[in-house]
Amino acid sequence: MKLEEEKHVQYILSVEKRSNDLESLVMDHLKLSGAYWGLTTLHLLGRLSSVDQDRIIDWVLKCQHESGGFAGNVGHDPHILHTLSAVQVLALFDRMDVLDVDKLCSCILLYVGSSSDVAGLQNEDGSFSGDMWGEIDTRFSYCSICCLALLHRLDEINIEKAVSYIVSCKNLDGGFGCTPGAESHAGQIFCCVGALAITGCLSYIDKDLLGWWLCERQVKSGGLNGRPEKLPDVCYSWWVLSSLIMIDRVDWIDKNKLSQFILECQDTENGGISDRPDDAVDVYHTYFGIAGLSHLEYPGLKAIDPAYALPVEVVDRIFIGK
Repeated sequence: MKLEEEKHVQYILSVEKRSNDLESLVMDHLKLSGAYWGLTTLHLLGRLSSVDQDRIIDWVLKCQHESGGFAGNVGHDPHILHTLSAVQVLALFDRMDVLDVDKLCSCILLYVGSSSDVAGLQNEDGSFSGDMWGEIDTRFSYCSICCLALLHRLDEINIEKAVSYIVSCKNLDGGFGCTPGAESHAGQIFCCVGALAITGCLSYIDKDLLGWWLCERQVKSGGLNGRPEKLPDVCYSWWVLSSLIMIDRVDWIDKNKLSQFILECQDTENGGISDRPDDAVDVYHTYFGIAGLSHLEYPGLKAIDPAYALPVEVVDRIFIGK
């Protein structure tokens, strides 16, 4: 089975144009993240030029809250998840110049504390909250660290405390949870490994132990699950593979079987990729399926960075000016 590249491009473009169907209504509050998933997919397929860049950038900026952070859609509350998506979308187009970086960074830091001192901008234990309501999760540690790194402002947080909190979420099985003592989960592992990679602190990971836990996520079909005894899901082709790449243990899984599993989740008539074969497709799983195939070096796909979740050429442009 081969990747139906053109049909996936047309599927992504059709999703961008729809506004009144069920999928669009359900995703309304996540539209900015949806834009990131769809646009990154197009970039990996070499078709980002298929969209109206100026119109998208104009809409992204309308999602910015007066506080400086970004919401999932116009008129919604800002959150660090969507703030990172906004930065990533603008990075795809090489238009981060439209950002008021000081205002945006102040908002990120405002989310995680009310102190005006740099040392107090995070929660005392080094954790991060996602928004003004104060929920704490290692996803928000990753989003804050990734976002500030892309903006070249990572030194505005207490990195030592941030790393210490992430390490406190490590479990005896080598994995990581959303908070200290929480169950290991492949999605949270990606967030913690990604944050440690960005901060140069992968030495805190027991790579063999974590690599074993991650490679055990591959089931008979070739797909990957997020926790023991769960069904495989295409999205873990990203979460698990990225983590294995960052800890240099990606050869511990059967890449060919995983590639076939992802390809079997395609809608070969209308485009798009689902969580598992014969289920309904969506833009979320289409992105993670294509990104997973990129990690598997599927012919014709651009490479994606496992820590920053952006095409390698975009990351190189941001950090080394290529």
